[in-house]
Amino acid sequence: MNSLAERIAGQIRAAGPLSVADYMAMCLFDPEDGYYTNREPFGAAGDFVTAPEVSQMFGELVAVWLCEAWRAAGCPPEATVAEVGPGRGTLMKDMARTLRRIAPDLCAGADFALVEASPRLAAVQRATLAGAGPDFTWHDTLDSLPDAPLFIVGNEIFDALPLRQFVKRDGRWLERAIGLGDNGGFIFGIGTATLAADALPPGAASKPDGTVFEIAPVREAMMAMIGARIARRGGAGIFFDYGHLAPGFGDTFQAVRRHRGADVFGDPGQADLTSHVDFAALARVAQAHGLQAEMSTQAEFLLGMGLLERAGRLGQAADETAREKIASEVERLAGPDQMGDLFKVLAVLPTGVDAPPLPGAS
Repeated sequence: MNSLAERIAGQIRAAGPLSVADYMAMCLFDPEDGYYTNREPFGAAGDFVTAPEVSQMFGELVAVWLCEAWRAAGCPPEATVAEVGPGRGTLMKDMARTLRRIAPDLCAGADFALVEASPRLAAVQRATLAGAGPDFTWHDTLDSLPDAPLFIVGNEIFDALPLRQFVKRDGRWLERAIGLGDNGGFIFGIGTATLAADALPPGAASKPDGTVFEIAPVREAMMAMIGARIARRGGAGIFFDYGHLAPGFGDTFQAVRRHRGADVFGDPGQADLTSHVDFAALARVAQAHGLQAEMSTQAEFLLGMGLLERAGRLGQAADETAREKIASEVERLAGPDQMGDLFKVLAVLPTGVDAPPLPGAS
């Protein structure tokens, strides 16, 4: 066991099994040995590649959508353009460059903000955004963003927030827990917390024992905070992640290391822990705050926003090698066997704002 695993095991021995949420939080965010505390997860040399790292076209098209939402909101002269969980800053850099070109009036009065809790990642973002145009500010939490209409983006942020799992046993849904096996290693077990029937999607009664259902209160809390802010001050939000558009059953808790699946109990703090995002649950939270919520696949969104047309313009001045690279990027972003169908999009706006519909919204 590494040092973090030893500390987690010690906590289990002292206080009993951990929930999946608590285990995930310790592995990802431990101040000494957590994954996001110490590792550089992004890019080919890391553990996974995000859409902004695949191609500039992703950030450009997201910026176009944000610009349209800002204009639909009446072009408020003071606004906050924010990204939560901004990775290396690549998406914000591409958005800022595009907005400076297509909406200089927005850029003239807007605050450009990044919500980042990790000092190490904030330093990486500052290096990426050096000389990128507007003045950028960094915030540890959403609470400290300027009190102005909020136009916010999140890419692969919700999947990094801890989830809880429940397993069906003898007709009851009991929380999945993590304990220690006879050899001292981590194993899954069953805790005592239960899930009420009204928290389950249709069909739960017919599921066999052993079926897993996942909820993520921390994710819903973040959406509630964003939704309340947009409902109060105006703005819009758009979020990308891998997940599903309708509630369902199944175990999606997984580890990723060096672009491959890994053991969720192997080397805690050295692999990304994640799960699929329930977009329907997030949409319900936004709607509870009086917002309209639309969902689609990433492919539908990007193609509807003009991905192919943008790729064609970039390819006009490129040589054959560059054109092949652009075509590969389009396939990676929107191909059904790549990010296109696996990744979903959620857009939230105040009710009555006549913003362009989310391309492909279901």
